[in-house]
Amino acid sequence: MQDTRTQVGIIGAGPSGLLLSQLLHLNGIDSVVLERRDRDYVLGRIRAGVLEQGLTDLLRRAGIGERMDRVGEIHAGFAIAGGDKEFRIDLESLTGGQTVMVYGQTEVTRDLYQARDAMQGTVVHEADGVTPHGIDGDAPYLTYEVGGEAFRLHCDFIAGCDGFHGVSRASIPVESLRTYEKVYPFGWLGVLSETPPIDEELIYAHSDRGFALCSLRSRMLSRYYVQCPLDIDLADWPDDRFWDELKARLPRAAAERLVTGPSIEKSIAPLRSFVTEPMQHGRLFLAGDAAHIVPPTGAKGLNLAASDIHYLSTALIDWYRDGSDAGLKTYSDRALARVWKAERFSWSMTKLLHTFPEDQPFDRRMQETELAYLSGSKAAQMALAENYVGLPY
Repeated sequence: MQDTRTQVGIIGAGPSGLLLSQLLHLNGIDSVVLERRDRDYVLGRIRAGVLEQGLTDLLRRAGIGERMDRVGEIHAGFAIAGGDKEFRIDLESLTGGQTVMVYGQTEVTRDLYQARDAMQGTVVHEADGVTPHGIDGDAPYLTYEVGGEAFRLHCDFIAGCDGFHGVSRASIPVESLRTYEKVYPFGWLGVLSETPPIDEELIYAHSDRGFALCSLRSRMLSRYYVQCPLDIDLADWPDDRFWDELKARLPRAAAERLVTGPSIEKSIAPLRSFVTEPMQHGRLFLAGDAAHIVPPTGAKGLNLAASDIHYLSTALIDWYRDGSDAGLKTYSDRALARVWKAERFSWSMTKLLHTFPEDQPFDRRMQETELAYLSGSKAAQMALAENYVGLPY
């Protein structure tokens, strides 16, 4: 077995792991990122891309904001539709000038890879059997294999950025964790098409037929979703059926603007809310989907991962620079305080806009009333806008 050493071992080369590695590097801290997939696979994962102000600022501080600022779409608001009515949430005016950036998660990951390459950062792909050891002591290490050759990576700390199904959370004793979960009885059927978006901003739509979302990746790349049962077969949803269903869930004026075309990607995403507490055990720290999942309704998944990385990177920098472990000891509490607020927001948006199988006529009227109140109340819109652009770190 070949022994190597670094200061921080990072499991997972998604945006969380790469961003942590980048921020640590800029502060003179060595890291090695271990990823079980190859780079093409990582870059091929299609994910949402509504970035909070805090995340865009963090990416700029990490030195990777140039392309985002050049080609990303700044959105100062979005629309909410109920039936045939539609109203706009003016994020910029409601929050004192804050906006969001539409920039795909794949593009964020690509920018991070380029930055790590430029700095000769170590990212090991196709690392099989990654396993943390010694996380309760002061000398943790990771074992893994590449091409049949075994490695042991000694480190001071381990960051688990390997997603919901990764090894990091599973390496923590079950009795040390508390988990909270809600699995929603529906999913999102999503289509990506090389067509101009229906609008310059996103449209979230509630209807008796179910939820719909009109989003975009660029001026000629649109992303659309409709709420669907979890057991549908994609083969039963040709493009024409999808477009017809989407139009039926939108206000008439919006549906008339829709430009349809062949889908270049089609998939079903289940919806889940999940939180594990605490987000650290010994010298193993969880970040992103390894610790929490939100339904995509509020666009908080990537943004929550970024705030985790902000807290974790700051804590590690303080430890290496000043010898202070205060940030490491409080990492979980600080991260979870923001996680639960985002979970609340995503849950409330999901409840407001989706059709639930168990809903009674009373529940439907409550949804309609909530939408009507939101459309006419500046105070309600301010609360929504504050959460949408992102609560402060």
